[in-house]
Amino acid sequence: MSNFFQNKTVAITGGSDGIGKALIELLLPMGAKVATCARNQDKLYDLQLRHSNQPLHCVVADVSIYNDCKMFIDSTIKQFGGIDILINNAGISMRSLLKDAELDVFKKVMDINYFGSVYCTKLALPSIVERKGTIVGVSSIAGYRGLPGRSGYSASKFALNGWMEAIRTELMEDDVNVMWVCPGFTKSNIRNAALNGQSKAQGESPLNESSLMSAEECAQHIVKAIEKKKRTLVLTFRGKQTVFINKFFPAWADKLTRKFFFKNGQLVK
Repeated sequence: MSNFFQNKTVAITGGSDGIGKALIELLLPMGAKVATCARNQDKLYDLQLRHSNQPLHCVVADVSIYNDCKMFIDSTIKQFGGIDILINNAGISMRSLLKDAELDVFKKVMDINYFGSVYCTKLALPSIVERKGTIVGVSSIAGYRGLPGRSGYSASKFALNGWMEAIRTELMEDDVNVMWVCPGFTKSNIRNAALNGQSKAQGESPLNESSLMSAEECAQHIVKAIEKKKRTLVLTFRGKQTVFINKFFPAWADKLTRKFFFKNGQLVK
């Protein structure tokens, strides 16, 4: 096992479920000091209880609220002395056609997925620059290819990718690595928690979750990529295939995407 993460402080947003939780479970045995935030107090309490003898700092916070992000980042720096790696993982999806969606859905998704990353990164930046650390954005294939029924989600991830690319270029001479990770469909709570057209959690997944990459496997890929200081990480065969086809054969990608998500004119996935 590599000692790259030994004594490094890793701040992870959205650590109560899915990829964020899997990252915590992976990093603590590697000797990292981990801080995480999430909205669900009960899940965070269970997490803290399970790792009571390890350096885990948990904060109840909603990343769409600047002051919550400030409390998370400031308390992490106070607890551990600084931040080496920030993983902007907190996110929410949506599932609704534009014609059926209330405008509030788009704002909520953008506030969490994009502005949450901006707030936390801006607040942690002085510490990360000082430590020549790493900033990670957990994006999506939807940040490379717009997905029907998830237009607000795609918009937030396109924004995140463009913003990460810009700050990567800004921070090159500070020896700070900026990386965005684009999982394909991964087993997680994101589809159950996805907002419908009325901004309510849809409470079910339209996909066969058993066939998807596990959050644990996804976390392993992310940890390796951080260590190798990668620029981008696109996961799953279908994810890589989608990015390739969309780049070189966009009209064909439109047809394939339409066929995947619709049946008889109805959104099915």
